Amino acid sequence: MALVFLHHVVGDLTLGKPELVEFSEAETVEAAVSAIGNSAEGAITVWRTKPAAAAARPPAERFVGMLNSSDVVAFLALSGADPEKAMRTPVAEVVTPNPGLLKEVDPGTRLIDALEMMKQGVRCLLVRKSIMWKGFSKRFSILYNGKWLKNTQSSSLGGVSNSDQPSSSALPDNKFCCLSREDVVRFIIGCLGALAPLPLSSIASLGAISATYSFIEASSPAFEAIYKIPHDPCAIAVIETNSDGTHKIIGDISAYKLWKCDYLAAAWAMANLSAGQFVIGADDYGTTRTSVPDFPINSPTDGSRPGVSSRPRKFSSRSIGFFNNQVNQMPVGRLRNMYWGRSGPLTCKHTSSLAAVMAQMLSHRATHVWVTDADMEDDILVGIVSYTDILNAVTKFPPP
Repeated sequence: MALVFLHHVVGDLTLGKPELVEFSEAETVEAAVSAIGNSAEGAITVWRTKPAAAAARPPAERFVGMLNSSDVVAFLALSGADPEKAMRTPVAEVVTPNPGLLKEVDPGTRLIDALEMMKQGVRCLLVRKSIMWKGFSKRFSILYNGKWLKNTQSSSLGGVSNSDQPSSSALPDNKFCCLSREDVVRFIIGCLGALAPLPLSSIASLGAISATYSFIEASSPAFEAIYKIPHDPCAIAVIETNSDGTHKIIGDISAYKLWKCDYLAAAWAMANLSAGQFVIGADDYGTTRTSVPDFPINSPTDGSRPGVSSRPRKFSSRSIGFFNNQVNQMPVGRLRNMYWGRSGPLTCKHTSSLAAVMAQMLSHRATHVWVTDADMEDDILVGIVSYTDILNAVTKFPPP
């Protein structure tokens, strides 16, 4: 583990971060769509409405969970109601409660402790912006034998004085900000020299590739992705299985890819098209933008799917990168070569360096990168790299 994680505190990463704007669970799905487009990792934090009599109640106690673009598209695809009516649904009926995704921490908390929290599943750190603290970092970890220690307990260890702790009496306003995993990785890439030689090591040699990933066949209904897509990273690969059993990646269905799409168009496509058709785009080649015609896929009819409306909905390839009606006579493998649009998956080779993969994720604001075999000509999928994999890689090795 690099010493930079021991010598820095969470407060160092919050400089310049905007104040937290709580998104209430009483808001509509339509309002959530706008908020998601301006958020990190394509997801927003959802909060219970603040009662007037409990204004001083810590905001972490009112945290409900996180809502991402994939959740919204899945909800709209499953909804049998009118699309406009579905967009007016309260977010409370869509978001999955998961208070463990957020944790409130002190600005003086060591960065290494923040990394450990995120490695254990915390997606956001809630940090009080107006707190001033003395000292460089907390002297003891807030982790002990895998259990969280209270701030009062950790501050009493080793005789840490109360002067090192923040004083709420000096805080006229309780202002907070959220620190995401993207913020942490952005800080890490700015400290590459302190992490040498890890940044130039391949992700394969660092064990940063997760060989366990979710996938769906390109010929399968895109609708099936709703039930297979994991929570972290929220991504499922769309693949073709070769004769030798290897997987050739065609694209992916993920919160990152659906981040700023036309949600109603994507929901219609997810309910009516195959996974291969869902991910293959044509806009980069300027092909005709026409409505996708009706044609059979390897699935039951729409009427047999619970909650799916059979009412046809037209949409343009401009919305999400779909193809024209030439697809009816072409296999998915040829389509990938002819219509490689903006829906192409974000990939790297297993020989790529850790620094390159981090830069790739940050430049695209992606939550993951698919890893392909560098020794094969085709895009043979071997795994996936997520934020968690990167945090594990940079903390498990001792400093040089």
